[in-house]
Amino acid sequence: MIQKNIHALPAQPVTMQGADKVQMQLLCGPADGCPNFAMRRFIVAPGGCTPKHQHDYEHEVLILAGTGVVFGNGKEQPLQPGDALYVPANELHQFKNAGSTPLEFICMVPALVHKPGAPQPTTVDCSKDTP
Repeated sequence: MIQKNIHALPAQPVTMQGADKVQMQLLCGPADGCPNFAMRRFIVAPGGCTPKHQHDYEHEVLILAGTGVVFGNGKEQPLQPGDALYVPANELHQFKNAGSTPLEFICMVPALVHKPGAPQPTTVDCSKDTP
């Protein structure tokens, strides 16, 4: 068993094209010996967003804190703490912070996403989108 505390782990800026004011912590992953899943915590500052993107793997998300909107199924829907989401493989999606405090969520993905040479998500140019 491995035990970590989210307050002791560094947060790295998300550098994917289109990401704005987003940080990620890799809580558990391949470097810890996790063979199947990686658990990440994302922190989206007020006014920030992940890019609209898609990838060939599913992920599950649990909203911990803050408020926001998620784009999926071709539309935006509100987010609040306690919401759990399943994002199927290849679905275009995006998370935006719509509040005045950080939007925080846990995201589970296949461990292979954090191994060298992993396929990168495809981002969509949404520079004309309004926040």
